Amino acid sequence: MKGRWTNDDRLARPGDWHYVSAMTRSDLPVTDPLTDPLALAQALIRAPSVTPRDEGALDTLQAALTRLGFACQRMPFGEVDNLYARLGTADPVFCFAGHTDVVPAGREEAWSAGPFAGEVHGEALIGRGAVDMKGAIAAFTAACARYLANGTPNGSIAFLITGDEEGPAINGTKKMLEALEQKGERLSHCLVGEPANRAVLGDMVKIGRRGSLNGVITVTGRQGHAAYPDKAINPIPALLALLTALTARKLDDGNDHFQPSNLEVTSVDVGNPAHNVIPGEARAKFNIRFNTEQTGKALKTWIKQEIAKVQEGFAGSISADLTVTGDAFQTPEGPFTALLSEAIAHETGIVPELSTSGGTSDARFIKNYAPVAEFGLVGASMHQIDEQTPVADIQKLTDIYHHILQRYFEVFA
Repeated sequence: MKGRWTNDDRLARPGDWHYVSAMTRSDLPVTDPLTDPLALAQALIRAPSVTPRDEGALDTLQAALTRLGFACQRMPFGEVDNLYARLGTADPVFCFAGHTDVVPAGREEAWSAGPFAGEVHGEALIGRGAVDMKGAIAAFTAACARYLANGTPNGSIAFLITGDEEGPAINGTKKMLEALEQKGERLSHCLVGEPANRAVLGDMVKIGRRGSLNGVITVTGRQGHAAYPDKAINPIPALLALLTALTARKLDDGNDHFQPSNLEVTSVDVGNPAHNVIPGEARAKFNIRFNTEQTGKALKTWIKQEIAKVQEGFAGSISADLTVTGDAFQTPEGPFTALLSEAIAHETGIVPELSTSGGTSDARFIKNYAPVAEFGLVGASMHQIDEQTPVADIQKLTDIYHHILQRYFEVFA
């Protein structure tokens, strides 16, 4: 049954908007305040939702989705709030995923507009989250409003929105998906609104991500006087030997979809201000970004083997804290990726590159439940002072998302 939004004062106070069935009020003019994403993007930016605070961002989104007919449920875990919304009960379920949390603004006086003012200067919307990724959330909501103005889907539309993507990512998407699975919720396909484009809207879709492993190596010896090394155990040579072994290995050459894996030492520290003291402890941090030629489990095994080699003959001890924040994955090219490419090309005239470049995102959790891809705004200014996006890009992104919704239920329903 079709319906529409109205602010007709016969039904509500002026300025209030209510959804009315076309069957009950067919005489009213069709108008939908949610089909323009700019106002919603501004409202979301004005909620200073720096991880893990929400500051009303999810309330704003939930109000908009409720007005569109979505059934909304909040899913808090720890100090993080999250939102799951669904319209429809049938398969297939097309899910839009993303986050309302943002990184800190930095020096607010350096911004040309208040980082949480959501102001339009010239032709650009400026504010923390404009690109990453409140602008995309607003575009998807507006696309849903436009789609629903012409009927309901032959299936379901869902929103999976977390407040913990920019933070530890412990109490967000991962726990939401686990809880939803326990309730019997299933997603058919998922599109994450991360700013995947490099230079212009339409130039890239992310269909996979490299894995990431963080390592902290601690070598413990015995502190002593530098003039009496026989009475001390210097941890530094052992640490250097281990780092040399780790960095000397060429992990792989990459493959058709991924660049070569790389290990980067990011910190070496002994905390020793003195020249004549052998420190009692030395520590190093490193990160491995790896492709599908590797697994987090196999990399952990290799690192532990190298530690064991250095430990032989060393009188001190070596420990390692190894954390895999996500394994590498790739969504196979097929009908879903073809649909995304066709919609983007139709609306922009650009055939996007299907890429696996960049860092990690919450797609690393979603890929265990449904095929997933990422497409949002241009990411050039994300996390920077004066994060911004052309208003025209938000409008065009809405057109793309609307096209995707139209085609999705034709192809997969």
